[in-house]
Amino acid sequence: MSVVEQARAWQAQDPDPVTRDEIDRLVEAGDVAELEDRFRERLQFGTAGLRGALGAGPNRMNRVVVAQAAAGLSRYLLDHAGGTQPSVVIGYDARHNSDVFARDTAEIAEALGVRAHLLPEPLPTPVLAFAIRHLGVSAGVMVTASHNPPQDNGYKVYLEDSSQIVPPADSDISAAIDAVGRVDELARSSDYVVLGPEVAEAYVEACTALAGDGARDVVAVYTPLHGVGRDTVVEVVRRAGFPALHVVAEQAAPDPDFPTVAFPNPEEPGAMDLALALSEHVGADVVVANDPDADRCAVGVRDRSGGYRMLTGDQVGALLADLLLRRGVDGTYGSSIVSSDLLGRQAAAAGRRWQQTLTGFKWLGKIPDLAFGYEEALGYSVAPHVARDKDGVSAILAVLELAAELKAEDRTLLDRLDDIYREHGVHVTGQLSVRVDDLTIISRAMETLRTSPPSTLAGIEVTSVDDFEAGYRGLPPTNGIRLGLGDSSRIIARPSGTEPKLKCYLEVVQPVEDGDVDAARVVATDLLDRLKTDLAEALGLRA
Repeated sequence: MSVVEQARAWQAQDPDPVTRDEIDRLVEAGDVAELEDRFRERLQFGTAGLRGALGAGPNRMNRVVVAQAAAGLSRYLLDHAGGTQPSVVIGYDARHNSDVFARDTAEIAEALGVRAHLLPEPLPTPVLAFAIRHLGVSAGVMVTASHNPPQDNGYKVYLEDSSQIVPPADSDISAAIDAVGRVDELARSSDYVVLGPEVAEAYVEACTALAGDGARDVVAVYTPLHGVGRDTVVEVVRRAGFPALHVVAEQAAPDPDFPTVAFPNPEEPGAMDLALALSEHVGADVVVANDPDADRCAVGVRDRSGGYRMLTGDQVGALLADLLLRRGVDGTYGSSIVSSDLLGRQAAAAGRRWQQTLTGFKWLGKIPDLAFGYEEALGYSVAPHVARDKDGVSAILAVLELAAELKAEDRTLLDRLDDIYREHGVHVTGQLSVRVDDLTIISRAMETLRTSPPSTLAGIEVTSVDDFEAGYRGLPPTNGIRLGLGDSSRIIARPSGTEPKLKCYLEVVQPVEDGDVDAARVVATDLLDRLKTDLAEALGLRA
């Protein structure tokens, strides 16, 4: 079948006039290259669900692809129901078509015999994760592309424990999706349940209950980055007794086009500029942000020169872990393997367990007695009993509590971070992250590290090379390489699971002598910079 015939066959089952017209335009223009890109492959369903650019064809996010996913997931749930009726709760953010994809999922699931519950409006991803156990349903679906560019959307799947799917569920669901026939022949039902505000209210109550009885005096700036976090975060903070947040007006309302940022991700250059400027204006003690679906949390601080800067995900992870450890929260403290090893040292000093997992909260959420989990990409779970997923709302509340506690002592987050460094050494982390148009660049770089890794970087001997595809410390195989450098430094390289990027995670540990954190930080930062430069050169990449 020619690609034009494939496009016409796909078009014939498409319920969306926008993407049907898109096929007409491509065929009439004779744009074979674009048709090939859309129809020779399809978006692969995996542990991250589905994520991709909106548009017509199986290699894009659209109503046909979503209908197939909904039908395949429903059939998986029916096959694993054990004789009872399975159920699903569906949430969505404010991206283009998120509400449409959510309704399609509810209609198809309900018609196939899966009791479907639809959240009533765009809400944060943590509300969806919370709703799964709150309602006692079999699964959850969140229609979101998190912090991806505006042209993208996605489809995240959770099972009854409120954490995202892991193998073998991902491959089983994928196989069920592949078996779905024409989507215009799928039955649909409007008898699904449209939930009221009670689930979001229960989530707000659960988050508010996390707050202790400590200090409340803190001046905080907040941005939801045009996402869905504002109303939930503002209400949780208000009920917990904190002063009203200074919300960045230009980024306060949900907007799927994200007009003030190049990428709606607080880690990206420029994304936090408006929040940092507002912080200067109001004299904020702390700056907090969510990504568009509010499952991540970013934190900024006033530095000792009087300006403002963002903390790294690892620094925030260390501060939140320190808060919980000092409160005596028992259980396992978990972090992804690419996150700083500092958490392990903190947990050991407090007599708590530490467990590393593969990258992603789908793995952290599976730790049975998880007390706190984090990944360096701004994902934190400070209350796994609320949701076994990263939660940017409860994380912001914890940051405000810590900032207020320290302010009452005439101290700051940076002061507490230095205390941690004095005890465990300065841990400086950074990334060499390269976005590519040609994916072979990533595969060549990974092959170089596997077959001919450098013997030294920044003057430090490469002492070990571990291939994660062979399994590492009992973890499931994955595409990654770890280079051990000297006694305590390391580099981990892996392709991104959601974007066309090669990510290299670097960590340098420098002991603090005579309490001089600044001197140790200078040494560690310089070494990190040299490691990044040498690694880019060794892999033929632009830093």
